[in-house]
Amino acid sequence: MTQTVDMREAIRQAMDEEMTRDEHVLILGEEVAEYNGAYKVTKGMLDKWGPDRVIDTPISELGFAGLAIGAAMCGLRPIVEFMSFNFSFVGCDQIISNAIKMHYMSGNRFSVPIVFRGPNGAAAQVSSQHSHCVESLYGNLPGLIVMAPRNAYDAKGLLKTAIRNNNPVLFLECELSYGDKMEIPTEEYLIPIGKANIVREGTHLTLISHSRMVNLCHQAAEELAKKGIEVELIDLRTVKPLDLPTIADSVRKTHMCVLVEEGHVFSGICAEIGFLIQEHCFDFLDAPIERVCQRETPMPYSKVLEKETMPTKERIIAAILKILH
Repeated sequence: MTQTVDMREAIRQAMDEEMTRDEHVLILGEEVAEYNGAYKVTKGMLDKWGPDRVIDTPISELGFAGLAIGAAMCGLRPIVEFMSFNFSFVGCDQIISNAIKMHYMSGNRFSVPIVFRGPNGAAAQVSSQHSHCVESLYGNLPGLIVMAPRNAYDAKGLLKTAIRNNNPVLFLECELSYGDKMEIPTEEYLIPIGKANIVREGTHLTLISHSRMVNLCHQAAEELAKKGIEVELIDLRTVKPLDLPTIADSVRKTHMCVLVEEGHVFSGICAEIGFLIQEHCFDFLDAPIERVCQRETPMPYSKVLEKETMPTKERIIAAILKILH
């Protein structure tokens, strides 16, 4: 059986089901309890689970990130909500110095089963201090799993897997996708870490992306299909670890590749994937790899300039046609 839910509800279901399954799972963060979450993702959770398992914190990311890490080291499984992943920078010393290194530095004596979740990247006119994509920054750090779901189905399956994992996970949501609805199973399911999804099969070119950008890529692929151009679209799902076998198999089949991400072009996820493709598939490439990324500027507030800065369907189509023609 299936149910129609938006991404917001899918994330809530994942947390609720895992809190039912495991009494060690709890939620904490700014406004997650009384206010039901800044984006209402935790709506009703306080009423159901009470203040011992749904905990409002002060506006102190460094403080509650450290509190949650200590709780994870002592056997709990915290889910930490950042109101925006831009605000995680205030608490990043705890994430970088403690969460992702404690297992190694303690000689395997401590695990840190913790999920840091919240909206990542741009929304609608929230300007530069609320629009940064953090995956390339945190992706540089060993010991951290980075997930970036694009829809409700992936969000629920990946989050349940993340909560059960014994390592720190960054779970990157998109504010603009919270209200997107789709059918998902009513029965339980999990999505494995490090397994990409082939959203659309094709033979002419491989298009690789993650999170909300996959939807733009799909629109571009559907439009090009009307012209007889069949694009194979890969959704990474998990940014780190990458599903290199799926990427490589597709590039070896199509011989061409365009990479798309919402983040900036310099030192981005596309840069890493592009190098890996060159390293493992160089002899199969018939054209240089193209990238479509956010332009090298802080995010403007103006709606017109915001659109100019971000990847668009038109820019993705132009990159594809540049290679093919």
